[in-house]
Amino acid sequence: MDLLNALVALANFVIVPAVAYGSQLALGALGVTLIYGILRFSNFAHGDTMAFGAMVTILATWGLQAQGISLGVLPTALLALPVGILGTMILMLLVDRAVYRFYRQQKAKPVILVIVSLGVMFMMNGIVRFVIGPDDQNFADGGRFLVSAREFRAWSGLDEGLAIRTSQGLTVLTTVICVALLFWFLERTRTGKSMRAYSDNEDLALLSGINPERVVMVTWMIVAALTTVAGVLYGLDKSFKPFTYFLLLLPMFASAVVGGLGSPLGAIAGGFIVAFSEVTVTYAWKKVLGYLMPDPLAPSGLVQLLSTDYKFAVSFGILVIVLLFKPTGLFKGKAV
Repeated sequence: MDLLNALVALANFVIVPAVAYGSQLALGALGVTLIYGILRFSNFAHGDTMAFGAMVTILATWGLQAQGISLGVLPTALLALPVGILGTMILMLLVDRAVYRFYRQQKAKPVILVIVSLGVMFMMNGIVRFVIGPDDQNFADGGRFLVSAREFRAWSGLDEGLAIRTSQGLTVLTTVICVALLFWFLERTRTGKSMRAYSDNEDLALLSGINPERVVMVTWMIVAALTTVAGVLYGLDKSFKPFTYFLLLLPMFASAVVGGLGSPLGAIAGGFIVAFSEVTVTYAWKKVLGYLMPDPLAPSGLVQLLSTDYKFAVSFGILVIVLLFKPTGLFKGKAV
């Protein structure tokens, strides 16, 4: 019985949160790796793009809620999500036309585009803070739990309860759908094949008649959709605060580098590796060990390697180790 309680506690506080967080990081890292693989630079404005997409979705959600429109047990944000995606697509295409296109035509070095993306990051961060403010914004509604701890305890007879929030289940399901659609698009459609060809060899792709501007436009649109979905799912699961999305830039880049920059499959794997690492290292193992160990040996302390305040230090450590020992990542992407 104690073993089952320990497994439920592990699932409740480590496995379920890490799977949901890993799904959010995977979607964000996919955007990072698409930009690096196709547009050939590291986009430091990626986190604030997520914040912008989530902000537009939140504003649309509030509008729907004010009119009494909802999805019942599901969050109303799902109805507003297409508005957020469209708004982010328009913004990214405008930013590309006004900023990135000039440097792309000048064949600027990637480091120049990185510096330019820093300027875009500050601009977008300012826009989001000006429009919606710097504080936490709550936009989640609908049913809170798919499985509540009380229901689980009554059903199982265990002391430990398992709780799965609606936002966590929705995150995993949405991520699976988005990843499946993305891989189908890249593998099966003509435009997707053009993007892969452009990523592999730009000169050969141009000689084959591929329109580079169309590839760039489609890339930004896909990235806008992925970042908006990731930003909204993170906001539903945690809360929306603009500065938090800026901080997410580090674990998203770590996920992309761990998996291999330019490798979509690697970005997904890297997202879960970083998420499980962060959650495992910052979790207090006292409860799980208390079930598994005899009472005289049960730990009195929290048995926590790092405080949750330092969870991004785990991402930074993973990033440094990978860059030092395997810069191409697990799936042999492009070296940084």
